[in-house]
Amino acid sequence: MRRIGAVLLAVLAVTACSSSPAQDLPSTPTTVAAPTTVNGQSLALKVDVVTGGLQHGWDVGFLPGGSMLVTQRPGRLALVRGTAVTQVQADFSDVWARGEGGLMGMVVHPDFAATRQFTTCQTHQDVGRAADIRLVTWTLSADERSAAKVRDLLTGLPVNQSGRHSGCRPEIAADGALLVGTGDTARPDVSQDRHSLGGKVLRIDLNTGAPLPDNPFISSADPNEQRIYSYGHRNIQGVAVRPGTGQIFTAEHGPTFDDEINLIRPGGNYGWDPSRGGTVDSYDEDVPMTDLQRFPDAVRPLWTSGDITEAICGAAFVSGPQWGALDGRLAVVALKGQKMLMFTVDQAGAVTEVYLPAEFDDTYGRLRAVRTGPDGALYVTTSDGDDDKLLRITPAA
Repeated sequence: MRRIGAVLLAVLAVTACSSSPAQDLPSTPTTVAAPTTVNGQSLALKVDVVTGGLQHGWDVGFLPGGSMLVTQRPGRLALVRGTAVTQVQADFSDVWARGEGGLMGMVVHPDFAATRQFTTCQTHQDVGRAADIRLVTWTLSADERSAAKVRDLLTGLPVNQSGRHSGCRPEIAADGALLVGTGDTARPDVSQDRHSLGGKVLRIDLNTGAPLPDNPFISSADPNEQRIYSYGHRNIQGVAVRPGTGQIFTAEHGPTFDDEINLIRPGGNYGWDPSRGGTVDSYDEDVPMTDLQRFPDAVRPLWTSGDITEAICGAAFVSGPQWGALDGRLAVVALKGQKMLMFTVDQAGAVTEVYLPAEFDDTYGRLRAVRTGPDGALYVTTSDGDDDKLLRITPAA
Protein backbone atom coordinates (compact mmCIF):
# COMPACT_ATOMS: atom_id res chain seq x y z
CA MET A 1 0.00 0.00 0.00
CA ARG A 2 1.39 3.32 -1.03
CA ARG A 3 1.90 5.75 1.82
CA ILE A 4 1.73 9.45 1.05
CA GLY A 5 2.26 12.33 3.43
CA ALA A 6 0.44 15.62 3.25
CA VAL A 7 0.51 16.58 -0.40
CA LEU A 8 -1.38 18.73 -2.83
CA LEU A 9 -2.34 16.70 -5.90
CA ALA A 10 -2.94 18.45 -9.22
CA VAL A 11 -5.63 16.62 -11.19
CA LEU A 12 -4.65 16.01 -14.81
CA ALA A 13 -7.13 14.85 -17.46
CA VAL A 14 -4.92 12.19 -19.02
CA THR A 15 -5.29 8.50 -19.76
CA ALA A 16 -5.36 6.34 -16.63
CA CYS A 17 -2.45 3.95 -16.06
CA SER A 18 -4.13 0.75 -14.90
CA SER A 19 -4.70 -2.85 -15.83
CA SER A 20 -8.00 -1.89 -17.46
CA PRO A 21 -8.21 -0.97 -21.18
CA ALA A 22 -7.12 2.56 -22.02
CA GLN A 23 -9.87 5.06 -21.28
CA ASP A 24 -10.13 8.81 -21.62
CA LEU A 25 -10.48 9.29 -17.86
CA PRO A 26 -8.82 11.27 -15.08
CA SER A 27 -5.75 9.50 -13.73
CA THR A 28 -3.85 9.34 -10.48
CA PRO A 29 -2.87 13.01 -10.05
CA THR A 30 0.71 14.21 -10.20
CA THR A 31 2.24 14.87 -6.77
CA VAL A 32 3.73 18.27 -6.05
CA ALA A 33 5.04 19.86 -2.85
CA ALA A 34 2.40 20.58 -0.26
CA PRO A 35 1.94 24.07 1.14
CA THR A 36 1.21 24.49 4.83
CA THR A 37 -1.02 27.45 4.07
CA VAL A 38 -3.20 28.70 1.22
CA ASN A 39 -3.63 32.47 0.92
CA GLY A 40 -2.20 32.78 4.40
CA GLN A 41 -4.69 30.32 5.89
CA SER A 42 -3.42 27.18 7.63
CA LEU A 43 -4.40 23.73 6.35
CA ALA A 44 -3.54 22.00 9.64
CA LEU A 45 -6.18 19.90 11.37
CA LYS A 46 -6.88 18.99 14.99
CA VAL A 47 -7.98 15.39 15.56
CA ASP A 48 -9.61 14.47 18.88
CA VAL A 49 -10.65 10.97 19.88
CA VAL A 50 -14.25 11.32 21.07
CA THR A 51 -14.50 7.72 22.25
CA GLY A 52 -13.34 4.19 21.61
CA GLY A 53 -14.71 0.72 22.25
CA LEU A 54 -16.57 0.47 18.95
CA GLN A 55 -16.46 -2.41 16.48
CA HIS A 56 -16.46 -1.47 12.81
CA GLY A 57 -18.34 1.81 13.27
CA TRP A 58 -20.16 2.16 9.96
CA ASP A 59 -22.08 5.42 10.12
CA VAL A 60 -22.86 8.38 12.37
CA GLY A 61 -26.14 10.21 12.99
CA PHE A 62 -26.59 13.38 15.04
CA LEU A 63 -29.46 13.91 17.50
CA PRO A 64 -30.89 17.11 18.95
CA GLY A 65 -29.17 17.83 22.22
CA GLY A 66 -25.74 16.66 21.10
CA SER A 67 -25.92 12.85 21.30
CA MET A 68 -24.80 10.71 18.36
CA LEU A 69 -25.83 7.29 17.07
CA VAL A 70 -23.14 5.04 15.57
CA THR A 71 -24.07 1.89 13.67
CA GLN A 72 -21.66 -1.00 14.09
CA ARG A 73 -21.40 -3.66 11.39
CA PRO A 74 -21.84 -6.73 13.68
CA GLY A 75 -25.39 -5.52 14.47
CA ARG A 76 -25.04 -3.06 17.33
CA LEU A 77 -26.09 0.55 17.74
CA ALA A 78 -24.07 2.81 20.01
CA LEU A 79 -25.25 6.03 21.63
CA VAL A 80 -22.40 8.48 22.19
CA ARG A 81 -23.08 11.23 24.71
CA GLY A 82 -20.00 13.32 25.38
CA THR A 83 -17.28 10.66 25.63
CA ALA A 84 -19.54 7.96 27.09
CA VAL A 85 -20.77 5.06 24.97
CA THR A 86 -23.86 2.97 25.72
CA GLN A 87 -25.49 0.33 23.56
CA VAL A 88 -29.02 1.08 22.37
CA GLN A 89 -31.28 -1.91 22.95
CA ALA A 90 -32.83 -2.92 19.62
CA ASP A 91 -33.64 -6.18 17.89
CA PHE A 92 -30.89 -6.72 15.33
CA SER A 93 -31.17 -10.51 15.50
CA ASP A 94 -32.10 -10.61 11.81
CA VAL A 95 -28.90 -8.82 10.70
CA TRP A 96 -26.65 -11.02 8.52
CA ALA A 97 -23.19 -9.86 9.61
CA ARG A 98 -20.80 -11.47 7.13
CA GLY A 99 -17.83 -9.95 5.32
CA GLU A 100 -18.81 -6.49 4.09
CA GLY A 101 -22.44 -6.88 5.17
CA GLY A 102 -24.18 -6.22 8.46
CA LEU A 103 -25.60 -3.09 10.07
CA MET A 104 -24.34 -0.40 7.73
CA GLY A 105 -25.41 3.14 6.82
CA MET A 106 -27.95 5.28 8.61
CA VAL A 107 -29.72 8.64 8.46
CA VAL A 108 -31.48 10.53 11.22
CA HIS A 109 -34.75 11.90 9.83
CA PRO A 110 -34.90 15.68 9.45
CA ASP A 111 -38.08 15.73 11.59
CA PHE A 112 -36.49 13.62 14.35
CA ALA A 113 -37.41 16.16 17.03
CA ALA A 114 -41.07 15.34 16.39
CA THR A 115 -40.93 11.70 15.24
CA ARG A 116 -37.72 10.37 16.85
CA GLN A 117 -37.19 8.29 13.70
CA PHE A 118 -34.03 7.17 11.95
CA THR A 119 -33.41 4.70 9.12
CA THR A 120 -30.69 2.08 8.81
CA CYS A 121 -29.47 0.01 5.88
CA GLN A 122 -28.71 -3.61 6.78
CA THR A 123 -28.32 -7.11 5.44
CA HIS A 124 -31.25 -9.32 6.44
CA GLN A 125 -31.25 -13.01 7.19
CA ASP A 126 -34.08 -15.51 7.08
CA VAL A 127 -33.75 -19.10 8.36
CA GLY A 128 -29.98 -18.77 8.62
CA ARG A 129 -29.31 -17.40 5.13
CA ALA A 130 -28.92 -13.90 3.74
CA ALA A 131 -32.26 -12.92 2.21
CA ASP A 132 -31.76 -9.34 1.04
CA ILE A 133 -30.45 -5.92 1.96
CA ARG A 134 -33.12 -3.59 3.27
CA LEU A 135 -33.82 -0.17 4.71
CA VAL A 136 -35.45 -0.23 8.14
CA THR A 137 -37.02 2.72 9.95
CA TRP A 138 -36.80 2.87 13.75
CA THR A 139 -38.09 5.02 16.60
CA LEU A 140 -35.64 5.94 19.37
CA SER A 141 -37.10 6.02 22.88
CA ALA A 142 -37.27 9.31 24.74
CA ASP A 143 -34.53 8.19 27.13
CA GLU A 144 -32.34 7.15 24.13
CA ARG A 145 -31.87 3.67 25.62
CA SER A 146 -33.83 1.59 23.13
CA ALA A 147 -35.16 1.62 19.57
CA ALA A 148 -38.24 -0.08 18.13
CA LYS A 149 -38.74 -1.05 14.51
CA VAL A 150 -41.40 1.01 12.74
CA ARG A 151 -41.35 -0.49 9.25
CA ASP A 152 -39.26 -2.13 6.57
CA LEU A 153 -38.95 0.94 4.38
CA LEU A 154 -37.56 -0.89 1.34
CA THR A 155 -36.76 -4.58 0.89
CA GLY A 156 -35.38 -6.66 -1.96
CA LEU A 157 -31.96 -5.13 -2.53
CA PRO A 158 -29.74 -7.99 -3.73
CA VAL A 159 -27.34 -9.64 -1.31
CA ASN A 160 -24.35 -11.94 -1.50
CA GLN A 161 -24.15 -14.74 1.08
CA SER A 162 -20.56 -13.65 1.76
CA GLY A 163 -21.68 -10.04 2.29
CA ARG A 164 -19.46 -8.84 -0.54
CA HIS A 165 -20.25 -5.45 -2.10
CA SER A 166 -23.28 -4.80 0.09
CA GLY A 167 -23.14 -1.01 -0.28
CA CYS A 168 -25.01 0.69 1.49
CA ARG A 169 -24.94 4.43 2.19
CA PRO A 170 -28.12 6.51 2.67
CA GLU A 171 -28.18 10.31 2.58
CA ILE A 172 -30.87 12.98 2.63
CA ALA A 173 -30.98 15.05 -0.57
CA ALA A 174 -31.46 18.80 -0.61
CA ASP A 175 -35.14 18.31 -1.47
CA GLY A 176 -35.72 15.81 1.36
CA ALA A 177 -35.56 12.69 -0.81
CA LEU A 178 -33.73 9.65 0.52
CA LEU A 179 -30.72 8.74 -1.62
CA VAL A 180 -29.19 5.28 -1.24
CA GLY A 181 -25.89 4.19 -2.79
CA THR A 182 -25.90 0.40 -3.25
CA GLY A 183 -23.39 -2.31 -4.18
CA ASP A 184 -23.50 -4.83 -7.02
CA THR A 185 -23.09 -7.80 -4.59
CA ALA A 186 -20.24 -9.07 -6.81
CA ARG A 187 -22.65 -10.40 -9.42
CA PRO A 188 -21.87 -9.81 -13.09
CA ASP A 189 -25.22 -8.57 -14.41
CA VAL A 190 -26.58 -6.53 -11.48
CA SER A 191 -25.14 -3.06 -12.17
CA GLN A 192 -26.52 -2.76 -15.71
CA ASP A 193 -29.85 -4.42 -14.86
CA ARG A 194 -32.41 -1.68 -14.28
CA HIS A 195 -34.77 -4.22 -12.70
CA SER A 196 -32.29 -4.77 -9.86
CA LEU A 197 -31.64 -2.31 -7.03
CA GLY A 198 -27.94 -3.25 -6.77
CA GLY A 199 -25.11 -1.12 -8.18
CA LYS A 200 -27.31 1.97 -8.19
CA VAL A 201 -28.13 5.28 -6.59
CA LEU A 202 -31.76 5.03 -5.50
CA ARG A 203 -34.03 8.00 -4.86
CA ILE A 204 -37.12 7.30 -2.76
CA ASP A 205 -39.61 8.82 -0.34
CA LEU A 206 -38.11 8.79 3.17
CA ASN A 207 -41.46 7.96 4.79
CA THR A 208 -42.85 5.35 2.40
CA GLY A 209 -39.95 3.95 0.34
CA ALA A 210 -41.91 4.72 -2.82
CA PRO A 211 -40.23 6.07 -5.97
CA LEU A 212 -40.47 9.82 -6.41
CA PRO A 213 -42.59 11.18 -9.29
CA ASP A 214 -39.71 13.07 -10.94
CA ASN A 215 -37.30 10.11 -10.99
CA PRO A 216 -35.75 9.47 -14.43
CA PHE A 217 -37.40 6.04 -14.98
CA ILE A 218 -40.75 6.77 -13.35
CA SER A 219 -42.62 5.79 -16.53
CA SER A 220 -41.39 2.19 -16.18
CA ALA A 221 -43.90 -0.48 -15.17
CA ASP A 222 -41.32 -1.90 -12.72
CA PRO A 223 -41.27 -0.24 -9.25
CA ASN A 224 -37.59 -1.17 -8.90
CA GLU A 225 -36.67 0.73 -12.04
CA GLN A 226 -38.83 3.65 -10.92
CA ARG A 227 -36.64 3.99 -7.81
CA ILE A 228 -33.36 4.19 -9.77
CA TYR A 229 -31.62 7.56 -10.04
CA SER A 230 -28.38 6.29 -11.64
CA TYR A 231 -26.92 2.88 -12.47
CA GLY A 232 -23.78 1.08 -13.64
CA HIS A 233 -22.02 1.41 -10.26
CA ARG A 234 -19.76 -1.17 -8.61
CA ASN A 235 -19.86 -0.58 -4.85
CA ILE A 236 -20.86 2.86 -3.61
CA GLN A 237 -19.52 3.57 -0.13
CA GLY A 238 -20.03 7.33 0.17
CA VAL A 239 -22.82 9.73 -0.80
CA ALA A 240 -22.52 13.47 -0.17
CA VAL A 241 -24.82 16.36 -1.08
CA ARG A 242 -23.05 19.64 -1.74
CA PRO A 243 -24.50 22.48 0.37
CA GLY A 244 -26.24 25.21 -1.57
CA THR A 245 -26.25 23.33 -4.88
CA GLY A 246 -27.98 19.98 -4.39
CA GLN A 247 -25.18 18.30 -6.36
CA ILE A 248 -24.78 14.63 -5.43
CA PHE A 249 -21.29 13.12 -5.21
CA THR A 250 -20.44 9.46 -4.65
CA ALA A 251 -17.29 7.62 -3.57
CA GLU A 252 -17.00 4.19 -5.14
CA HIS A 253 -14.71 1.18 -4.75
CA GLY A 254 -12.80 0.03 -7.80
CA PRO A 255 -11.33 -3.51 -8.04
CA THR A 256 -7.51 -3.24 -7.88
CA PHE A 257 -7.58 0.09 -9.75
CA ASP A 258 -9.70 3.16 -10.38
CA ASP A 259 -11.63 4.02 -7.25
CA GLU A 260 -13.96 6.78 -8.42
CA ILE A 261 -15.44 10.07 -7.32
CA ASN A 262 -18.60 10.66 -9.36
CA LEU A 263 -21.07 13.49 -9.83
CA ILE A 264 -24.50 11.89 -10.16
CA ARG A 265 -26.71 12.73 -13.12
CA PRO A 266 -30.36 11.60 -13.19
CA GLY A 267 -30.63 8.51 -15.38
CA GLY A 268 -26.87 8.31 -15.89
CA ASN A 269 -25.05 5.05 -16.65
CA TYR A 270 -21.65 4.96 -14.89
CA GLY A 271 -20.28 2.16 -17.05
CA TRP A 272 -19.46 -0.80 -14.77
CA ASP A 273 -20.28 -4.12 -16.47
CA PRO A 274 -18.36 -7.20 -15.29
CA SER A 275 -20.67 -9.36 -17.44
CA ARG A 276 -19.15 -7.84 -20.60
CA GLY A 277 -22.57 -7.18 -22.06
CA GLY A 278 -23.90 -10.50 -20.82
CA THR A 279 -21.29 -12.50 -22.72
CA VAL A 280 -19.68 -14.00 -19.59
CA ASP A 281 -21.26 -15.56 -16.51
CA SER A 282 -18.31 -14.85 -14.22
CA TYR A 283 -17.63 -11.61 -12.36
CA ASP A 284 -14.90 -10.22 -14.62
CA GLU A 285 -13.06 -7.51 -12.68
CA ASP A 286 -10.59 -6.78 -15.48
CA VAL A 287 -13.16 -4.60 -17.25
CA PRO A 288 -12.84 -0.81 -16.87
CA MET A 289 -14.70 0.83 -14.01
CA THR A 290 -16.21 3.16 -16.61
CA ASP A 291 -16.32 1.22 -19.89
CA LEU A 292 -16.45 3.89 -22.58
CA GLN A 293 -15.98 1.37 -25.37
CA ARG A 294 -19.12 -0.55 -24.45
CA PHE A 295 -21.00 2.53 -23.21
CA PRO A 296 -19.79 5.61 -25.13
CA ASP A 297 -22.30 7.81 -23.30
CA ALA A 298 -21.33 6.60 -19.82
CA VAL A 299 -20.80 9.36 -17.27
CA ARG A 300 -17.08 9.88 -16.77
CA PRO A 301 -15.76 10.05 -13.20
CA LEU A 302 -14.49 13.29 -11.73
CA TRP A 303 -11.42 11.53 -10.33
CA THR A 304 -9.95 8.05 -10.22
CA SER A 305 -7.17 6.51 -8.12
CA GLY A 306 -5.51 5.17 -11.29
CA ASP A 307 -3.51 1.98 -11.01
CA ILE A 308 -4.07 1.52 -7.27
CA THR A 309 -7.06 1.30 -4.99
CA GLU A 310 -7.42 3.35 -1.82
CA ALA A 311 -10.82 1.72 -1.02
CA ILE A 312 -12.39 5.15 -0.56
CA CYS A 313 -15.42 5.12 1.69
CA GLY A 314 -17.51 7.78 3.43
CA ALA A 315 -17.83 11.27 1.96
CA ALA A 316 -18.97 14.62 3.37
CA PHE A 317 -18.58 18.29 2.53
CA VAL A 318 -16.57 20.56 4.80
CA SER A 319 -18.67 23.61 5.51
CA GLY A 320 -18.22 26.81 7.47
CA PRO A 321 -15.93 29.86 7.56
CA GLN A 322 -13.96 28.35 10.45
CA TRP A 323 -12.41 25.94 7.93
CA GLY A 324 -10.66 28.74 6.05
CA ALA A 325 -9.02 27.45 2.86
CA LEU A 326 -10.61 24.02 3.38
CA ASP A 327 -14.18 25.36 3.40
CA GLY A 328 -16.30 23.74 0.70
CA ARG A 329 -13.99 20.78 0.05
CA LEU A 330 -15.26 17.24 -0.28
CA ALA A 331 -13.73 15.07 2.45
CA VAL A 332 -13.43 11.35 1.61
CA VAL A 333 -11.91 8.72 3.88
CA ALA A 334 -10.21 5.49 2.83
CA LEU A 335 -10.11 1.98 4.25
CA LYS A 336 -7.10 0.45 2.51
CA GLY A 337 -5.36 3.79 2.04
CA GLN A 338 -5.96 4.73 5.70
CA LYS A 339 -6.12 8.41 4.85
CA MET A 340 -8.41 11.34 4.27
CA LEU A 341 -8.59 12.99 0.85
CA MET A 342 -9.94 16.53 0.52
CA PHE A 343 -11.15 17.36 -2.99
CA THR A 344 -11.53 20.89 -4.27
CA VAL A 345 -14.44 21.02 -6.71
CA ASP A 346 -15.37 23.93 -8.94
CA GLN A 347 -18.87 25.31 -9.43
CA ALA A 348 -19.69 22.74 -12.10
CA GLY A 349 -18.48 19.92 -9.84
CA ALA A 350 -15.14 19.18 -11.51
CA VAL A 351 -12.24 18.21 -9.23
CA THR A 352 -9.38 20.68 -9.48
CA GLU A 353 -7.07 19.46 -6.70
CA VAL A 354 -6.79 16.92 -3.90
CA TYR A 355 -5.18 17.55 -0.52
CA LEU A 356 -4.10 14.72 1.80
CA PRO A 357 -3.94 15.93 5.43
CA ALA A 358 -0.77 14.67 7.11
CA GLU A 359 -2.69 14.14 10.35
CA PHE A 360 -4.22 10.95 8.91
CA ASP A 361 -1.14 9.46 7.29
CA ASP A 362 -0.50 6.03 8.91
CA THR A 363 -2.08 7.20 12.16
CA TYR A 364 -5.65 6.00 12.73
CA GLY A 365 -5.90 2.86 10.59
CA ARG A 366 -8.83 2.09 8.31
CA LEU A 367 -11.38 4.90 8.06
CA ARG A 368 -15.03 4.08 7.31
CA ALA A 369 -17.44 6.99 7.83
CA VAL A 370 -17.15 10.75 7.66
CA ARG A 371 -20.07 13.00 8.49
CA THR A 372 -20.41 16.74 9.08
CA GLY A 373 -21.85 17.43 12.51
CA PRO A 374 -24.19 20.27 13.47
CA ASP A 375 -21.16 21.96 15.08
CA GLY A 376 -19.40 22.06 11.70
CA ALA A 377 -16.79 19.49 12.71
CA LEU A 378 -16.11 16.31 10.77
CA TYR A 379 -16.77 13.04 12.57
CA VAL A 380 -14.87 9.98 11.36
CA THR A 381 -15.06 6.33 12.41
CA THR A 382 -12.20 3.86 12.28
CA SER A 383 -12.84 0.32 11.07
CA ASP A 384 -10.14 -2.07 12.22
CA GLY A 385 -12.50 -4.20 14.33
CA ASP A 386 -10.71 -3.83 17.65
CA ASP A 387 -11.46 -0.85 19.89
CA ASP A 388 -12.52 1.32 16.95
CA LYS A 389 -12.72 5.05 17.50
CA LEU A 390 -14.98 7.97 16.78
CA LEU A 391 -12.84 10.98 15.82
CA ARG A 392 -13.70 14.69 15.75
CA ILE A 393 -11.80 16.81 13.21
CA THR A 394 -11.63 20.59 13.35
CA PRO A 395 -9.24 23.21 11.96
CA ALA A 396 -6.14 23.65 14.11
CA ALA A 397 -6.20 26.95 15.92
